Amino acid sequence: MPEQRKKRILTGDRPTGCLHLGHYVGSLKNRVDFQDDYDCFFIIADYQVLTDHINNTKGVGESIRNILLDYLSVGIDPKKSSIFIQSMIPEIAQLTMYFSMLVSVPRLQRNPTIKEEATAARIGAKEISYGFLGYPVSQAADILSVRADVVPVGEDQLPHLEQTREIAKSFNRTFDDVFKYPEALLGEYPRLPGIDRQKMSKSRGNAIFLSDSPEEVAKKVMKAYTDPQKIHLTDPGHIEGNVVFNYLDAFYDNKKEIDDLKGKYERGEIGDVAIKKILIDILNEFLSPIRERRRQYEDDPKLLEKILLEGNERTREEAQKTLELVHKAMNYHYGNIFSFR
Repeated sequence: MPEQRKKRILTGDRPTGCLHLGHYVGSLKNRVDFQDDYDCFFIIADYQVLTDHINNTKGVGESIRNILLDYLSVGIDPKKSSIFIQSMIPEIAQLTMYFSMLVSVPRLQRNPTIKEEATAARIGAKEISYGFLGYPVSQAADILSVRADVVPVGEDQLPHLEQTREIAKSFNRTFDDVFKYPEALLGEYPRLPGIDRQKMSKSRGNAIFLSDSPEEVAKKVMKAYTDPQKIHLTDPGHIEGNVVFNYLDAFYDNKKEIDDLKGKYERGEIGDVAIKKILIDILNEFLSPIRERRRQYEDDPKLLEKILLEGNERTREEAQKTLELVHKAMNYHYGNIFSFR
């Protein structure tokens, strides 16, 4: 009896800089766990950088390298998972073209995530490019190129996955049953705030990166937002909205001691500096093995290249199988063009 294959996952990141603790809490930790239960494909989505960074592409290559290092340093294993670069899989671009014929412009304009991201990028309705409007179609091609069963998403990304499912259904209805309909893997994807209590972002300068040195971590934590009303050590403090306790909850395993620290803080028995020093120690202890693995990979550029080449090759093999099925269904499986009858 043939062995049943694992369900296949596709997820990834845009190469717009190094990854931070928010990425770890929100997705990377889960990805490491997924490797034993799923056949994982992790995409470095460099096409998607162009949607809102078209005038700033010089650093994309370095960002790809940094994301690869971040993946490997947190425990993504290239022997278990395939890490690949989106633009190195030409079949994705071909599928994007075919899929674009199956989606109307009004349907893309109704996608709430497109509206939110255009607003965040300060792109007006008249300035939205064809590529920005259509990048859910490109995402569908990413997912369907490897015939993924499952896509880990947060609530805000559900509209994109629904768009993918609609495209798969439209293709199957128009041509033949080639695609399955990938399911959302919704779980606990907590959002860690930036050190200023705002959304953690590479561009806002409020992120603690996985690649930060111990000194950088200490400097950032000491700037973290706490309780502005707690001026003196003996003043009662507030836990809600206090970034330092958000991080302690995320990275300190000793929940009893956290509860004890919260009680002392609320009673005015401990101050911000002492709490921040505790957090600095905890974060640097957490990041220490990550930094060590990163150094090992940084010292072996040939291995990094090999990991990406192998990930690209395996992904392309799967994408070619998909494209062959697509061409056959569409009657674009020409064979010898001179033998038509």
